[in-house]
Amino acid sequence: MEDRAAGAAALKALRKRRGFSLSAMARALTGLADDLRQPPLPAVASVQRSVARWEAARPTMPDERYQLLLAHLYARTPADDLALGPGSDFAHYVDALRLLGESEHRTAELRTTVLRAATDTGGGMLALLSPDLHASLSAALSDPARTTEEAVAGLASVVADVNAQVGSLPMVRLQLLLAPAVEAARRLLPGPVPEPLGPRLREVAVAASALAGRLAFEARDDATSRALYADATREAQRLPSWQRAGIHMSHALVTLYSAPGLEGARQLVDRAVHAARTGESPLVRARAHALQAELAARAGNRQQADAALALAWYDVESDHREDPAPTSFSAGHLRGFQGVCELYVGDPDRAHDRFSRSAATLSTPREQVQRAIVTTDQALARIRLGEPEAAAALLHECVTTASSTGGRVPALRFRQARRELRPWRREEWVADLDDHLMDTLGA
Repeated sequence: MEDRAAGAAALKALRKRRGFSLSAMARALTGLADDLRQPPLPAVASVQRSVARWEAARPTMPDERYQLLLAHLYARTPADDLALGPGSDFAHYVDALRLLGESEHRTAELRTTVLRAATDTGGGMLALLSPDLHASLSAALSDPARTTEEAVAGLASVVADVNAQVGSLPMVRLQLLLAPAVEAARRLLPGPVPEPLGPRLREVAVAASALAGRLAFEARDDATSRALYADATREAQRLPSWQRAGIHMSHALVTLYSAPGLEGARQLVDRAVHAARTGESPLVRARAHALQAELAARAGNRQQADAALALAWYDVESDHREDPAPTSFSAGHLRGFQGVCELYVGDPDRAHDRFSRSAATLSTPREQVQRAIVTTDQALARIRLGEPEAAAALLHECVTTASSTGGRVPALRFRQARRELRPWRREEWVADLDDHLMDTLGA
């Protein structure tokens, strides 16, 4: 909620907490711009006036250049440690920007930029924890009986932060950020942790292992991926059924692209559907049925695919106000599944329409991997409609996304689409696509 006066007061409090006068703050920002090799700032007196305007009774918003400099400044503690987690100066800075009226999309961009810089220089999980939580987690790891609610919440925040960066940072960097959280949860889970914290710690451990399994798959380390999913599945047996369904679905998707045939993925999806039917989340149930529909379509069974899609739409269009997983699935995602079913056992024209509508709704950074998959499938539909040049134009967008995220599934789908362009391999627009692929991915 916007409250400009509160935002200005928060920026002023942050500055004073660091012991900066207005002029000292201006000098710090000027020096930071030089260190980051950004264009020089104006004279110190001019920068000082800008700082004062951000903290005034009728404050102005720092522009994008100053926002980035302030982000880098507050991402470092006075001891020069990186700290982005709850309770950190960086977290308070982001809250201040939101109070001043800045969008969540922009503050997420700032966080990604700083996190990217952290992974460039070898920063790890501790960057995602507040300084106070460093000590709390260290104490818990030395003696699980000393585990606190704050330590478990800190681990949960790391897993959530890494998950939120899928599509914004390369998968290999996310692996490095997540690995310490997976190990910490694994060490704490056998306990003895204080009894009230056990269920929440198990949720965190399952989420960490499943996400790590997905990231290992993206890095083409299928043996490690299978082991991590086995860990997640074992511990998830004591979680609510809708959470178990989510683990089975995640495992099914990586199995679909890392194992021959459909049987392994189908068995996991059937388990997910069974668990979701008794669960509290209609959206998780809808996603399970959507996956069931895709596998039926890939197997050439139109009737089963249509039946599963109908069940998925029923749940997507139901009341979600009490859903424990409100962001897990949407109508936009389901249209993508409908498109895949049409692509395999239906009409490519309808498939193209489904993909187009789905891609238009997948706009957040977290959805960019899914958008690349949908857009690649849209290109396949264009090829089958006899419009290969238009398909190549769509694939240019997918090359860029595959390069920035390192996503394995978009790359596999792209390879399939490129194979279907072989009859036109001598066309200039195919050569342009291949050049783009070589320039961007080196492959």
